[in-house]
Amino acid sequence: MTINQAVQAAARERAYAMPLADVDPCNVDYFEDDTVGHYFERLRREDPVHMAVHPLHGPYWSITRYQDIMSVDTNHQVFSSDWSLGGITITDEKMEEARLQMFIAMDPPKHDVQRKAVTGIVAPSNLANMEALIRERTIKVLESLPRGEAFDWVDKVSIELTTLMLATLFDFPLEDRRLLTHWSNVATSSKLVDPDAPTPEERLAELHKMLAYFTRLWNERVNAEPGHDLVSMLAHNPATRNMGPAEYMGNLVLLIVGGNDTTRNSMTGGLLAMSQNPGEWQKFRDKPELIPNMVSEIIRWQTPLAHMRRTATQDTELNGKTIKKGDKVVMWYLSGNRDDSAIANPEQFLIDRPQARQHLSFGFGIHRCVGNRLAEMQLRILWEEIHKRFPVIEVLAPPKRVRSTFVRGYSEMQVRIPV
Repeated sequence: MTINQAVQAAARERAYAMPLADVDPCNVDYFEDDTVGHYFERLRREDPVHMAVHPLHGPYWSITRYQDIMSVDTNHQVFSSDWSLGGITITDEKMEEARLQMFIAMDPPKHDVQRKAVTGIVAPSNLANMEALIRERTIKVLESLPRGEAFDWVDKVSIELTTLMLATLFDFPLEDRRLLTHWSNVATSSKLVDPDAPTPEERLAELHKMLAYFTRLWNERVNAEPGHDLVSMLAHNPATRNMGPAEYMGNLVLLIVGGNDTTRNSMTGGLLAMSQNPGEWQKFRDKPELIPNMVSEIIRWQTPLAHMRRTATQDTELNGKTIKKGDKVVMWYLSGNRDDSAIANPEQFLIDRPQARQHLSFGFGIHRCVGNRLAEMQLRILWEEIHKRFPVIEVLAPPKRVRSTFVRGYSEMQVRIPV
């Protein structure tokens, strides 16, 4: 038995030994050591709509089955994402200013008009125009990687490629692109669960630096002809051109985190999954035509955002449980993507899985990820170019995972490409 197998076996025993009422999946340690799946498995079987009381986040409902998550995600009238009620994460920001006013944390009609202001960036014609540039940059990054020596895949590939893409979408100065990574990390950090994270005051100060930088870009573009970048789109659209600073800052965080963390962690998680499943790597080598399907399986497998939170706007029933107005409801996408009542053999990573796009990682309903097709394209191009040049990429050690119950991500993964 390997060390990881022993860790997983011990975690499973603990998950099933504790009283059901004590099961609280929002334990950041479970995410850091990647053992949370055992707690989700038990909840799906025994109490799929489960109330727990977290010492930091208070009482909350865990929704763990695929269909129940769909029911919540597609009913924004009853399950609100509005920032004023608590927003989209389990954490309740105590400072009013720290509650980010982004369109994913709004209900209709304001949500709809603000979201529409930026959807053109990922229109099919724009994606087609961007493909050549994405491929060119992907090739450049892969060709620059060292051979025969260890390096951090997260930093040299996942962060670099997603940050280059983000800089393109914002028409952001390339020389400053790592600021986007920094702001994304700051925005998703929480001192409550990570002692190395900035304090709430430090976090807010960094986000104000981001706002100041982007306000300069806004002022340049609002007086110019409309462009095809996100800042210009926001500055010229009637629904967003009069946003106050708080809404501008919130929407910037949404677009930066949405474009950075999700794709970046799928790039790392995909390589990790492939290295752990050599039979799937061989399928990839033998049948590159599987790559589009494989990308969807990677996104399901990784589930880069583990949860989304809603707040009940009225008393309602879900799978036999009464949810009261004002209750905090957490949809665990990570659990729904392992639900065997909706997905066959969900604990297996299969790059030729039938109906691979049937997963919850992009959400459903009005808040479904705006950039899902762009993310899929970035991942497809990465794996197409890996196929052309690297028969083997060795993962040298277990990756370091971020301490978060929201972003399911990695801070480091050492790999080596044989000479």
